[in-house]
Amino acid sequence: MTLETKKSVFVELGKFLKQFSENNTIRKSDVLHNDLFFDDFEKLIYLSQSHNGWYTPEQVYFAIQSWANALTEENITKWISNYDFTEVKPKNVALILAGNIPLVGFHDFLSVLITGHNALVKTSSNDQHLLPFLAKYIIAVNPEFNNKITFVEGKLENFDAVIATGSNNTSRYFEYYFKDKPSIIRKNRNSAAVLNGKESKEQLEALGEDIFRYFGLGCRNVSKLFVPKGYSFDVFFEGIFKYQDVIHYEKYANNYDYNKAVFLMSNFKLLDNGFLTLKEDTSYASPISSVFYEFYESPEDLKNRLKTDAEQIQCIVSTDFTENSIPFGQTQNPQLWDYADNVDTITFLLTTK
Repeated sequence: MTLETKKSVFVELGKFLKQFSENNTIRKSDVLHNDLFFDDFEKLIYLSQSHNGWYTPEQVYFAIQSWANALTEENITKWISNYDFTEVKPKNVALILAGNIPLVGFHDFLSVLITGHNALVKTSSNDQHLLPFLAKYIIAVNPEFNNKITFVEGKLENFDAVIATGSNNTSRYFEYYFKDKPSIIRKNRNSAAVLNGKESKEQLEALGEDIFRYFGLGCRNVSKLFVPKGYSFDVFFEGIFKYQDVIHYEKYANNYDYNKAVFLMSNFKLLDNGFLTLKEDTSYASPISSVFYEFYESPEDLKNRLKTDAEQIQCIVSTDFTENSIPFGQTQNPQLWDYADNVDTITFLLTTK
């Protein structure tokens, strides 16, 4: 397959996904293979919550629309135009995927296939259905992909390189097990927001999207706030009030009740609005339904701190506080060229020997 052929397949996938949105799913006559896939995919979206309680239709639709927006001809062309694909010798690349949010491993899957390699995919037990369905659609668009995609249930074998995503604990296992293979091993990361106290209500409402989308389960979710000394959280709580319905999801509510009880039994001082707790803490990784915060006095000292802690941080949300900071409300809308952990997956795949 030529690069243009592969690109065209993923553009068609983007058109297919574009049809599905939470309040406006529309079946379009010009989308390939709708007769085979449209109804089944709509059913799968609603079945996803029975497979994983965090995968509510709202969250799955959001993930689908995010990928639909990314997989346009313009975006894919811009993404791949920075690389030289002429010397690629196809290899078997093992993918060990996470399942914390819907389709979280799709970028690695896309990267392997667009570079001409073969994908040996081990899905997370938390997300076993969405990606295999999209793989079937891709194969329907171009059957040549049938020999390029394999989903593995047991032990991974006969692979030349690996991309594995897990926790800090599993990463040690991955690093040992795959020590003789070219690899990208991803560990725990969290995202932070730096506030200056001058944010508008609209910016703080947008920050709520960064906190609550996917119930806070993604590495791009804001789980830590840095606020200036003396900051009043009243305006912050006003800004995120629109997300109060999150407490009506049973799994989230159970986590809120449990984590709040643990904090209180430990005599930690909390700020609480009935659906989110704020705790002063130096860690970046807060539990579900809680966000940690720290006060800062010197912006320069904080910038140095963030540089020192860079390997713990996925995104920084701010009003241009740091280079490459992300605007409020945009952490869950990465572009194709926004790589996890700032590791260029395409360059890795193109240079793997």
